[in-house]
Amino acid sequence: MKFAFYTLGCKTNQYETQAMERLLLDLGHEIGHFDEPCDAYVINTCSVTAVADKKNRAVIRRCRRENPEAVIGVCGCYSQHAPEAVRELGIDVIGGSGNRQEFVDMLLSAAESKVHRESVDNALRRREFEILPPGGLEERTRAMLKVQDGCVNFCTYCIIPYTRGPIRSAPLELAVEQAGELAARGYREIVLTGIEIASWGADLPGKPGLVLLVEEICRAVPNLRVRLGSLEPRIVTEEFCGRLAALPNLCPQFHLSMQSGCDTVLQRMKRRYDTARYYESVRLLNAYFPGCAVTTDMIVAFPGETEEEFAESLAFIRKCAFADMHIFPYSRRPGTPADKMPGQLGNATKEQRSRSAIAVAEEMSRAYREKLIGTGLSVLFEDAEDGFFTGHAPNYVKVYAPGENLHNQIRNVLVTEIYRDGVKGEIQPL
Repeated sequence: MKFAFYTLGCKTNQYETQAMERLLLDLGHEIGHFDEPCDAYVINTCSVTAVADKKNRAVIRRCRRENPEAVIGVCGCYSQHAPEAVRELGIDVIGGSGNRQEFVDMLLSAAESKVHRESVDNALRRREFEILPPGGLEERTRAMLKVQDGCVNFCTYCIIPYTRGPIRSAPLELAVEQAGELAARGYREIVLTGIEIASWGADLPGKPGLVLLVEEICRAVPNLRVRLGSLEPRIVTEEFCGRLAALPNLCPQFHLSMQSGCDTVLQRMKRRYDTARYYESVRLLNAYFPGCAVTTDMIVAFPGETEEEFAESLAFIRKCAFADMHIFPYSRRPGTPADKMPGQLGNATKEQRSRSAIAVAEEMSRAYREKLIGTGLSVLFEDAEDGFFTGHAPNYVKVYAPGENLHNQIRNVLVTEIYRDGVKGEIQPL
């Protein structure tokens, strides 16, 4: 049978989609494209905001409308949080954010019998890390390696601790073994991902820390790039930076969760750091990894955010000089404390503050990329695009270069100019 997947949301979702693809491929099935005729379609959903929920429903409705005879399965955080809403859309197979093997089994059963199947557990009762096969379709150059699941931070705007459950960590030996498997299969880069990877090891005997995991993986696959997923700022210490700086294949790009550059807003969000501690993390990374890319996320127009608080945030992000940012207007998420907070701001304010923050982010991104002109970057090429081959440098800057058949090759590129969302360069002779 032929199956197709549509993935919304985070890198963890991308990993879990790749794992389900692998499970089906290993059973002899075929993976198709979401826009072509298939026997079954899977939508792997996100529920981080109410806007994400709206996107989920739109994709599900379109898939059902365009494929009335096919089996349609929905899994992920949205169906974990609101299975009844998914049920109302006439879905054949409903799973949650866990137990992907069971979901695949239900999908196969429904494809054969046309009988509705559904299984959604209580995420808060999960205690074990689910072991899944790493990697997905072979033409991919970069693989996600999920090393952690769950979160116990309970930030006031976030539903994810309820949809993903408590912290569960991949055993060290398993993560190292799977990294080796990805290297053997021809991948050139691994992204260590999870819901909150800074908490890796908190549930394991002896409570080993993330630094040990990264060291062991980098040493096990010395010819692969290893990239870290999103980090909690408090994990960045002198020891953290000193040990990681000794790993030559660790990519110097660090995505530090921020959400706001104003202490009073951070308090209302129940983030576990203030701007002084956050900036210390930025300073340490720049000191130990000169020229590294520090990137972040920012929520604007959080409930009660005043013009003065927003101005503080803009001043703070300028101080941090981020290489790239994702800006999100606050989206109410029913079921979270922030949804009931006073001072909910209107769409006009959200749009205006988003535009202002994006303008600053674009200015900083351009300044970071300008510093790369005249330097050499090692680029992992991935795709052909508008007459160029494109790929990413270790700092995750997108690089455009003329060339043919460069897929999955790592080549040195001399940066010549800023171009679109990245830089343009010339491939250097081998």
